[in-house]
Amino acid sequence: MSTLTLTNFQITPLNAPLGAVVTGLDASQQLKPEVILQLKQTLRDRHILIFKNQYLTDEQFLNFAFHFGSLFVPPDDIPVLASQPGVTPVIIPVSNVDGGYTGTGELAFHSDHKWTPYPSSGSLLYALEVPNEGGDTFWLNLNLAYETLDEATKRRIADLQLITYNPFVRKPDTPRSKYRFDKSIPLISPVFPHPLVRTHPESGKKILYLDYATEVEVVGLDPQEGSELIEQLRSHLHQPQFYYQHKWSVGDIVYWDNQSTLHYRQAFNSQQRRVMKRVSLAGSRPF
Repeated sequence: MSTLTLTNFQITPLNAPLGAVVTGLDASQQLKPEVILQLKQTLRDRHILIFKNQYLTDEQFLNFAFHFGSLFVPPDDIPVLASQPGVTPVIIPVSNVDGGYTGTGELAFHSDHKWTPYPSSGSLLYALEVPNEGGDTFWLNLNLAYETLDEATKRRIADLQLITYNPFVRKPDTPRSKYRFDKSIPLISPVFPHPLVRTHPESGKKILYLDYATEVEVVGLDPQEGSELIEQLRSHLHQPQFYYQHKWSVGDIVYWDNQSTLHYRQAFNSQQRRVMKRVSLAGSRPF
């Protein structure tokens, strides 16, 4: 089996608030340690890596992902995408055909697994079939969103804790709330407060650790005050200056840091096929 040297491939930062493109690398082959370390360093600096022209079996895809961490496995009592009781698939089909998940609609800016005790550190999404138009994915730089807040807001939110409620335990037809006002709603799943301003466990960068549309609650704040604060922060983070729009090609693998980014998916025509595979990597308790 051949190994790559550093001269075989290129990492090119995007002219965007985050992201770098990796070309000339064959993810099916064994990688040299210095290559893996360079990729990890670039992920810390640029938040997402885009690998072009990859053609992998499931085993090769997993082997490649495990250069960067071990598999994310949620607790049995805390469902996530594709969970069945006691089992979460190792490779999740993100697809609108053949029993895949997430359908064809718009998916608001979010990070994965924030309602779990140890949210995933990152995910790799591999494109096998893509629609002619639509279905683009946007990634948003949460460190940049934090850094551009005014100093008074930074001080105000410095020590706050946020509960993100599990969207996978909602009754299907209930309206989606963006803030929990009603404390009488019974908890079907445990809750785990995490810092609203998270520190990245490797880079030390500060992150505005907040999704755009999930149901949340700021611990210890009056619901009216908490909801107004969250609305203010969400209107700040949803700005084009923070995000990159990725138009998929077959053979793309995007590896994103789930701790420092949000991602959003455009809707696409349900008559078109969009077939992808996702592997998520274990994370640690946010601090």
